[in-house]
Amino acid sequence: MPEAFDPAAMVARFRERAAAVRRRGMPPVEGAERRRIVEQMELDYMDFAMVGDADATLAEGILTLTIDLRPSPAPASRPVDQPE
Repeated sequence: MPEAFDPAAMVARFRERAAAVRRRGMPPVEGAERRRIVEQMELDYMDFAMVGDADATLAEGILTLTIDLRPSPAPASRPVDQPE
């Protein structure tokens, strides 16, 4: 591994890969092959996006990725009779 390994740069590359999956066009295929390609694109996006959202640390040669998989909290609702 290179001495200048930058965990934050690696995470940024994964974030860009996730965006690239979203921008990727569909090849001209139909039927079962098209469904397989779409499913793979969805998995690729999910994997790249999770690593792209990670907090990365490198300590004593050990790379640790912390990925929060908890659902986002729902926005607080306000009572109906209260104005905005």
